Amino acid sequence: MSKITKTPFYEKHVDLKAKIVEFAGFYMPVQYTGIMDEHCTVRELAGIFDLSHMGEFHLCGKEAPAALNKLVTNNVEKLKVGRVLYTPICTPEGGIVDDILVYRLAEDQYMLVVNASNIKKDWEWLSKRLPKTVTFEDRSLATGLVAVQGPQSEAILNEATGEDLSDLKYYSWRNVEIDGTRVLLSRTGYTGEDGFEVYVGAEEGDDVWDTLYALTTGVGGVPVGLGARDTLRLEMKYCLYGNDIDETTSPLEAGIGWTVKMDKGDFVGRDALARQEQEGLRRRLVGFVMEETGVPRHGFDVAAPDGTPIGHVTSGAPSPSVKMNIGLAYVNLPYDAIGTPLKVIIRGTPRSARVVDTPFLKLLENK
Repeated sequence: MSKITKTPFYEKHVDLKAKIVEFAGFYMPVQYTGIMDEHCTVRELAGIFDLSHMGEFHLCGKEAPAALNKLVTNNVEKLKVGRVLYTPICTPEGGIVDDILVYRLAEDQYMLVVNASNIKKDWEWLSKRLPKTVTFEDRSLATGLVAVQGPQSEAILNEATGEDLSDLKYYSWRNVEIDGTRVLLSRTGYTGEDGFEVYVGAEEGDDVWDTLYALTTGVGGVPVGLGARDTLRLEMKYCLYGNDIDETTSPLEAGIGWTVKMDKGDFVGRDALARQEQEGLRRRLVGFVMEETGVPRHGFDVAAPDGTPIGHVTSGAPSPSVKMNIGLAYVNLPYDAIGTPLKVIIRGTPRSARVVDTPFLKLLENK
């Protein structure tokens, strides 16, 4: 039986009486005050998250830019120092090994942020394909990661760092200090709100967490667990690895084809993706809302109105913001068009649903 790891902030969650579960090999808070309260507070004010279960790999060397560029679909060589890039890693068949963030720390130095459930797999995958001239390190357990998300997040981080962060662009980073501790701060997140992520040494993170927690709760914010993190990202149609994307799905099918740069030169999966692009997609990931009672869940079958099987649900939940039951599903074309009626099979009963434009927060504009 594999050992379950505690994040650097585990005791903080215990003290806050969080409900803690095992997730991707870590003890993680799933909720504190409740998913609905945490979700809505992030949308309205701010929330603080422990994301230390994510993996961080560092690589450097003169050949690092070119070598990394051949292993991801997006164009790493165009990434400037101080910027962040979202990109899938693909198999030769075009399936998604993982979706990651790439930080360019220097001309020949990068940090890769990978999904917690894929740390071991990604390490092995990349290690086998990077040249020996590139230094490659796994610093996951040595790194703590705290996120502050929500409309008040800039004010919170301004006070925490003593800096004016209004000029820090989305998907950019800089080195700052919080309580005398040097951290890497990026304007990134997984909620759809303005927000920041703070990378800190695992042994140095206590004061950083305490400061950010005090400032967040000081404006009415709350600590947030995995439950609300999931509903926040779902409302934005941000893919969750293992649910919405995996090695059986391609970036084109998942609606993140903008991360695939066919004109940058060769990369793993390019031929398969080019062929898929040329031949046309057979299915796509769509957002839908339920028009009858029932909550869609991962794995539920999806049918056309006449009962023909056309796909399956990948994610689903009640939306605290939209106040409807929402979901994502892979459906065969042409059932991907906005407004198309669907049937989601919930406990053996077909329930009416409809394909909608995403992110789901757009639905609020019509209310």
